[in-house]
Amino acid sequence: MADFQAIQHEFSNHLRNPSGSVAPAGIEDRRLGIYRDLVYNNIEGFIAGGFPVLREILDDERWHSLVREFVHKHRSISPYFLEISQEFLSFLQNEFVSGEHYPDFILELAHYEWVELALDVAQGDLPDRDPTLSLMEAPVQVSPLLWCLSYRYPVHTLGPDYQPESAPDVPTFLLVYRNRADTVEFMLSNAITIRLIKIIQDGQSSGHTALRQLAAEMQHPDTAQLLCYGESLLNQLCQRDILWPFLPDL
Repeated sequence: MADFQAIQHEFSNHLRNPSGSVAPAGIEDRRLGIYRDLVYNNIEGFIAGGFPVLREILDDERWHSLVREFVHKHRSISPYFLEISQEFLSFLQNEFVSGEHYPDFILELAHYEWVELALDVAQGDLPDRDPTLSLMEAPVQVSPLLWCLSYRYPVHTLGPDYQPESAPDVPTFLLVYRNRADTVEFMLSNAITIRLIKIIQDGQSSGHTALRQLAAEMQHPDTAQLLCYGESLLNQLCQRDILWPFLPDL
């Protein structure tokens, strides 16, 4: 049994790193090649499908070097193919050192691309809402299927034709959410809108109360103007299934 386990380890190590790990003795290389190709091609295909923009940006040499390093070094927690993208992101966050051969935005772009899949399979349903209630007067509920994100790079515009060498002075803010049609959507946002959403989440406030708190924090010179603009914004977010008015359970 010990010898068999040793062979298994040699076999798996070779499949993970064919160029750096010796194959078990006595196995025809042609047969080993079939397994090498199956393991790598399956994993590479899932990653390429989950990160299409990243794949398009990187040339073949850098792309396959990146994926082979992932296969070789990363020890996945999940056994499911559906979660390979999450494992790949974890590898980029914790183990990979990009250096000068890869763009500085590689991690942010990978996270941005992973978010869509993560929200698409996230557990949870949006409750029905009462269209007769006012966002300004009733307590407001924020969707549990909303992620408020900020990036140094404008990740939503990156591609083969746009690859900035340094991050701009102003960060990019995005709202990523799944609506009632179970479609994942992205909305370009700003720091003030995200702060407003945070105020509502923390206090389950009415729109009026949340906007007044925001005006006080900003020391806005015209609260009435902010309330008018804010009500329009809240209605837009409601139409997108990002938030909605609700009555507390009695």
